[in-house]
Amino acid sequence: MEKMYWLDRWECDDISFHQTDVNLYLNKYWPELKLAYGSKVFVPLCGKSRDMLWLNEKGHAVLGIELSKLAVQAFFQENNYTPHCETNDKFEVFRFNDLSILYGDFFDLNKNDLATVIAVYDRASIVALPPEMRERYANHLMNILPPGTQILLITFDYPQSEMAGPPFAVSPDEIKQLYQQHADIHLLAQSDVLEQNPRFKERGLSRIQETVFLLTTHSS
Repeated sequence: MEKMYWLDRWECDDISFHQTDVNLYLNKYWPELKLAYGSKVFVPLCGKSRDMLWLNEKGHAVLGIELSKLAVQAFFQENNYTPHCETNDKFEVFRFNDLSILYGDFFDLNKNDLATVIAVYDRASIVALPPEMRERYANHLMNILPPGTQILLITFDYPQSEMAGPPFAVSPDEIKQLYQQHADIHLLAQSDVLEQNPRFKERGLSRIQETVFLLTTHSS
């Protein structure tokens, strides 16, 4: 999936993937990570997610990365934040207190960029990617995260033939295949959510399951 696909969706305000409320699984399962106050949380492909506000209000420094400058600007404008902006060799950095968003390409990140990250929140990243990109995404993330990083990961699973993504179907077996060499994987919850999501029924789905994982990257 080309970068222009996502840039065009933001340009056309075609952002049905954006949640206006804080994710219920984040609220319920984030305490499982038992993070210290002030720990830095990385949110890949963050858009203008309100989940970043929730994490920040819980006392975490937040670092997002987003490909669309429109999304980055909308996040700060809609929350009445006036960010400080600076540019380095790879990213334009928008910062308000201890909440920062990098405007640029996820695949340009390196270990130095995430050196102080303790945890990752992935609600809309891996499910936004088609199969041919997910392995690249997972490998890159695992290669640049510090050892012992915890990841709260939320996925969708449904018959892919019934609906064209995004969000794409990502099964628990695929999560195991992508991450088991790099991290310990703990299943936190699985829920059938078709009845709570009529927009997916309207798109032709016969079932859809959300799964919540807690991953911890290996120490070496």
